[in-house]
Amino acid sequence: MSREQLSFVRSHMLPEAPPPTAETGAIKWLRENLFSSPANTLLTLVSAYVIFKIVMGAAPWFINGIWDSPSLTACREILGGKVGGCFAVLTERWNQLLFGFKYPPELYWRPTLAFVLLFVAVAPVLFIKYLPRKLLVFTGLYPFIAFWLIWGGPIATPVFALLGVLVGIFVYFRLLRTSAGVAVIAGFLAALVFWILSGYLKAPFDGFLAMEAVASRDMGGFMINLMLGVVCVSLSLPIGILLALGRQSSMPIIKWICVVFIEFIRGVPLITLLFVANVVLAYFLPPGTNFDLILRVIIMITMFSSAYIAEVIRGGLAALPRGQYEAADSLGLDYAQSMQLIILPQALKISIPGIVNVAVGLFKDTTLVSVISMFDIVGMIRGPILASPEWNGVYWEVFGFACVLFFITCYGISQYSQWLERQLQTDHR
Repeated sequence: MSREQLSFVRSHMLPEAPPPTAETGAIKWLRENLFSSPANTLLTLVSAYVIFKIVMGAAPWFINGIWDSPSLTACREILGGKVGGCFAVLTERWNQLLFGFKYPPELYWRPTLAFVLLFVAVAPVLFIKYLPRKLLVFTGLYPFIAFWLIWGGPIATPVFALLGVLVGIFVYFRLLRTSAGVAVIAGFLAALVFWILSGYLKAPFDGFLAMEAVASRDMGGFMINLMLGVVCVSLSLPIGILLALGRQSSMPIIKWICVVFIEFIRGVPLITLLFVANVVLAYFLPPGTNFDLILRVIIMITMFSSAYIAEVIRGGLAALPRGQYEAADSLGLDYAQSMQLIILPQALKISIPGIVNVAVGLFKDTTLVSVISMFDIVGMIRGPILASPEWNGVYWEVFGFACVLFFITCYGISQYSQWLERQLQTDHR
């Protein structure tokens, strides 16, 4: 037998060879994403040049920035003609940018604690699959705790407000088997009657566990934007769901009430509703009625965002195939059960991008309250800060600080929505 006819059988495995350098790590990512074709290579080089010019132009403004100065004039004297930002306005007026210029400085710990507890309260809602459901009890209590911390006053006010909510929930579940619509209306009326009577019931407890009260007119800064954004988004989502379901109702009166409300609100600019809340609404109230301005603004912004969220959810309901409704009917579920267990979960999943878009837009639109003399962060910048002789002329630093705060908040909301979409994804694409 010749040597060419002999076969060789390897008795052991060779060690794995490393992949080619061009097919792994950063080099692979650069080749596939930035230099995959001549056109992409050209765009990458042009973009890198533009970014380089922007960074080199802005770097001296940050590097030479002054963080300790009593005024803009002194800041410019320290710079001595060099290019640099006067960030001392942030170190001097940070408290006004965050809390307003009238909120008592010794009470800053109260809204700060309310802000920290906000993350504890929303965590069981945002990550319900990973946290115990018992934490939802604190989520339900948080609105009343936050109200007491921020506004102060006797603890009887939030306690009786909570009791009114519990009375409404009790009536709702007692009548739920009769009719879902009747249960909602009866629960709301029961809570409303209790709140009206609580004005007489809580009088003996007004001096119990009372903190220093802070009027709404003394609040301002980014705290106002956060309060309006969190409260209005939280309220507009359930109201928007009810409006979307009402618009698709087979009962003509409910359907047309929802249609007229949605179309009217969507056809009116938000700034017009804010002027109504500030000026016109007082003419429809009894003489001597003191209706808190923040509460009026919350009502108007909630109405505005509810109409838009209703249309987003209606689009999610319309996107579901007819077979889902027929499947619910074949299981013998009534309207409330089919909506709760089958239809709404799928519609809300489809509507997540639209709902987040409305929420982000609403949070940014809270800056419009500055036109009705509410000193949110934009109102503080345009009013007390820029109007002061010490800092008149500082624009980029304070408005840039406001942009950073809004970007961090809106980016966090956007990233959570993308994470939630991935968690709810079931098609395994």
